[in-house]
Amino acid sequence: MQKVIKDLAILKPSDKETNENVHITEESNTGKTRKLYIESYGCQMNFSDSEIVASIMAEHGFDTTSEVDDADVVLLNTCAIRDNAEQRVRNRLQNLNHVKSKKPDMVVGVLGCMAERLKKRLLEEEQMVDLVAGPDSYRDLPQLVLKADEGQEAVNVFLSREETYADIAPVRLNSNGVSAFISIMRGCDNMCSFCVVPFTRGRERSRDPYSVVKEAQDLFDKGYKEVTLLGQNVDSYLWSSNPDVISLLGEKKAVKKGADLTGVEVVNFAQLLEKVALVSPDLRIRFSTSHPKDITEEVLHTMAKYENICKYIHLPVQSGNSRVLDVMNRGYTRERYLEIVASIRRILGDECGISSDMIAGFCTETEEEHQDTLTLMKEVEYDFSYMFYYSERPNTTAAKKMKDDVPLEAKKKRLQEIIALQQELSLKRNQQDVGKVQKVLVEGFSKRSDEYLKGRNSANKVVIFPKKTYKKGDYVMVKVHDCTAATLFGDAVN
Repeated sequence: MQKVIKDLAILKPSDKETNENVHITEESNTGKTRKLYIESYGCQMNFSDSEIVASIMAEHGFDTTSEVDDADVVLLNTCAIRDNAEQRVRNRLQNLNHVKSKKPDMVVGVLGCMAERLKKRLLEEEQMVDLVAGPDSYRDLPQLVLKADEGQEAVNVFLSREETYADIAPVRLNSNGVSAFISIMRGCDNMCSFCVVPFTRGRERSRDPYSVVKEAQDLFDKGYKEVTLLGQNVDSYLWSSNPDVISLLGEKKAVKKGADLTGVEVVNFAQLLEKVALVSPDLRIRFSTSHPKDITEEVLHTMAKYENICKYIHLPVQSGNSRVLDVMNRGYTRERYLEIVASIRRILGDECGISSDMIAGFCTETEEEHQDTLTLMKEVEYDFSYMFYYSERPNTTAAKKMKDDVPLEAKKKRLQEIIALQQELSLKRNQQDVGKVQKVLVEGFSKRSDEYLKGRNSANKVVIFPKKTYKKGDYVMVKVHDCTAATLFGDAVN
């Protein structure tokens, strides 16, 4: 299946079965005095953050509602990584202002990356909202709402070096009761030249691993069968019982600088993965997102060691040309990326799913360099990809120092070539699964028929099969008999 939304194209197994663009709060009625409505846009981290927000607000007298007209407070948790995402939010705010004209006491607020980037502009210049809160200020939301209620300025976009919300038990929104997100870190230190995230989410900091394990155990005890560990760059996760020793240096640099780590506990991402995997063999573990410059063979060997760590890696390449990667400040070359893929295939086997992000038409990219992206795609054979053409984002290095010099029509043409190739590769990879038996975790009914169930295999591919006596949350062995580029179809086997 091919899906294009202006400057964004996605080819992934969940497209036929879910809508991952916007999440809306479900109804909760526990007798609290006020109603909260949240819409979440963009990445999984935003959806996870909205669960933290719901938990904080629940402690201060709010139930959630799925109907905006019933809400006392409406919050949009926003994304700033693409211009299209911001325009969608602006259009939504115009609609909400119409609703607010009929309900003047309603508080409308913007959270997340767009709030951090635009700050007071939305609040004062354009007067579109009553409240603005950045990703690190959600604990302050109850006070911000009180200020907005009283007609005062309600804005907090302070970026923290410590905030991880580790002590907050998220309220699971739009949950299928099977899968859940666990945020393991916040922020990003990579400074890719095209990306605004370091400016909207702040510096990288890792969450206490024992709080992560505790949350995973709690989810499993409540019947969840799968958790996804989230971070902008999970491979750089690093926690220490004495953060002053390691600071932002990392363990190896700390040792090289002569730091005494005697008696200091240090946990890296591979070790965290193992700790969560040991919660139960019946709890599946996924993670996102990996960075090619930081992923280690220790992580791959840990994945190979535990059956319940899913054999799937989202490994964004962005470009297949080393010069363009250098301009993007990605920290690796084409050759190094292909070495990593070879290690994945060697350690985890050819059935390990690999997906990617690709940007078409980045600053100074030539037609020949675009062809390098296509040849790399053919060599890796991605299972699916998130594909974009480049759009300049304010405050990034690219916006400040580079000319957006690839014509729009060339960007669109290159993107369509990437999409068409990924369509072929996805179909080819799925055809290799035909005739094989897959272990599938059932997530619910197929969107098209209640006579069929949908779930995902270890490689993160959606599998559809007749329900028979199976139900949500079951692990089912399914023999695949057919496929499309996006979906596998099969029958349960004993």
